Amino acid sequence: MYLLTSLILMIMILVSVGFFTLLERKVLSYMQIRKGPNKVGYLGIFQPFSDGIKLFSKEYFFPMNSNSVIYIFCPFLSLLQSLFLWAMFPYFFNNLNFNYGLLFFLCCSTLGVYGLIVCGWSSNSMYSMLGCIRSISQAISYEISLSLILLCYFIIVDSYNFIEFFFYKNLWFMFLSFPLFFVWFSCCLAETNRTPFDFSEGESELVSGFNVEYGSGGFAILFISEYSSIIFMSMISSLIFLGSNFISFYFFLKIIFLCYSFIWVRCSFPRYRYDKLMYMAWKCYLPLSINYFLFFVLLKLFNFYHFFLLSY
Repeated sequence: MYLLTSLILMIMILVSVGFFTLLERKVLSYMQIRKGPNKVGYLGIFQPFSDGIKLFSKEYFFPMNSNSVIYIFCPFLSLLQSLFLWAMFPYFFNNLNFNYGLLFFLCCSTLGVYGLIVCGWSSNSMYSMLGCIRSISQAISYEISLSLILLCYFIIVDSYNFIEFFFYKNLWFMFLSFPLFFVWFSCCLAETNRTPFDFSEGESELVSGFNVEYGSGGFAILFISEYSSIIFMSMISSLIFLGSNFISFYFFLKIIFLCYSFIWVRCSFPRYRYDKLMYMAWKCYLPLSINYFLFFVLLKLFNFYHFFLLSY
């Protein structure tokens, strides 16, 4: 049953990634006052399948100087890492229950950096290496703030298990600390290499960054891994900040709204300057998240002290 539920979950993720790309193209087109894909199937609903067939049936070529074995397997490494995260999807039955889910999440999300390193290095191109270096420094910088923000809420819940949030299903932690939610959302954008933090794929400077040499199936797999991570981060944000009743239909509507917010930000904001990105990570977000972390620790200590006095 574990294998069956994991397989169903994986298929659902891949299908949802396909339709998420369709949603993005539709939203971008309507925000730019034009029509999106509307030819393949009714209102373009089969466009993702058409794109997938086109990409996977194209010729897979190798740059002359690339380390070909690593070059082939690197996209699969990224895909495996992004699908591994979904093992934490909070089911009550027939799936894995992580008592230390937070640590597993931090370990798996950190592994994504290695995929970027290998993708940028294996093609032996100067431009892909530049994109890879920029992406790594960005991911490492924002991961610290991301971890501290997560720890704040796990301190309140008093557990490292994501399922424990279910007992706070009517409480929206977003209203407990409103600025921290926006910092979290901004860190999610930076972690998933999305606009306005898409420095690894800055079209104006690096064409396509670390995956500049990838085409056909390799590009499609990298694309799937990126969008799978975006949907997962939306799920985690909904679980922690927007009420964690994950057996409710509204929980999934909130995930869709957060996915839409990723696209909305892409439509609305220009790309940041690189030095400003680093300034914001180390001088703005990090001090704020540390202060909030200390505040939540003191809140928890005060709660324990109060409970001790009452019991005494």
